[in-house]
Amino acid sequence: MDKNGKIFIAGHRGLVGSAIHRHLLANGYSNFVFKTSQELDLKDQQATQAFFAETKPDYVFLAAAKVGGIHANNTYRADFIYENLAIQNNVIKFSFDNQVKKLLFLGSSCIYPKDAPQPLTEDSLLTSPLEYTNEEYAIAKIAGIKMVESFNLQYGTNYLSVMPTNLYGVNDNFDLEKSHVMPALIRKMLLCAYIEEGNFQAVARNLGVAFESEQQILEQVEKYGIIKSNSGVTLKVWGSGTPRREFLHVDDMAAACVFVMENLDFKDIAHGDEVKNTQLNVGSGTDVTISELAHMIKKIVGFKGEIAFDTSKPDGTMQKLMSVEKLSALGWEYSIKLEQGLQTTIDWYKEQQVA
Repeated sequence: MDKNGKIFIAGHRGLVGSAIHRHLLANGYSNFVFKTSQELDLKDQQATQAFFAETKPDYVFLAAAKVGGIHANNTYRADFIYENLAIQNNVIKFSFDNQVKKLLFLGSSCIYPKDAPQPLTEDSLLTSPLEYTNEEYAIAKIAGIKMVESFNLQYGTNYLSVMPTNLYGVNDNFDLEKSHVMPALIRKMLLCAYIEEGNFQAVARNLGVAFESEQQILEQVEKYGIIKSNSGVTLKVWGSGTPRREFLHVDDMAAACVFVMENLDFKDIAHGDEVKNTQLNVGSGTDVTISELAHMIKKIVGFKGEIAFDTSKPDGTMQKLMSVEKLSALGWEYSIKLEQGLQTTIDWYKEQQVA
């Protein structure tokens, strides 16, 4: 990448896009073009076409997407497939029309079949059925991978795809009902610690409610599994705690994205008579149980109460670990250990709280 080249980060305010921006700045890049989703609807073909024709970016990081948890994916199936297809179709096509030198498409580990062998390798793509609840999102992302491959094969473009594992860090979504497991646990355990300290005002501020009484606050947090009794504070967590999950700090993800754009070309990945599965998995290659994760967070936050796993609730997939051998062989490995990443993420989240 040319340090003076113009860079468009689609989704620059999101978890991954904002981290890519930070990492590029640290690496000496300064020529950026940004548009918020209010300023530019990437689903709008004409608006996206006009934007590319006017700005003529040299490099594109396609980190914009409609994302959500299991409930959202399963409920708004049409929105997830249509909106993600529209965004990536427009960005990739108009990147080609306007001679973008290099493009990086960000997908998701959910592209892999539900029952694919662990760890998930790139070659397991399209070998068996997908997980039903996020099938539409996964199909859209698979279409993006194939679009990248197809433009490269037909037109000789230099576009690449990366598939991140579960990401966390600065700018994550800490919504108590819609966030993923790690930010939800962080916020809930912080609330537990506040209650142990008797700091109900802090709990009220965190929840965004007016403080009326301790009882009112305790009733508010009970629906999130936080229970205070004479013996102390207990946090109820869905499932048995035994499923294993892989996590990667978003700063490592950003570093991987920049590494790929600076050091790799499509020809480095495309091999054989049938060129396929050219996406690159990005992860740590290690995983922990939900129970181990919860106790790590508990220790860092300083919550002294109990964690109670509710085995009447579903566990979900028991393991979802990605193989990272392909990217490792090409020269990149993660550097932020989970405990270190948790500490910085928790510190950042606490700083965001209203004083």
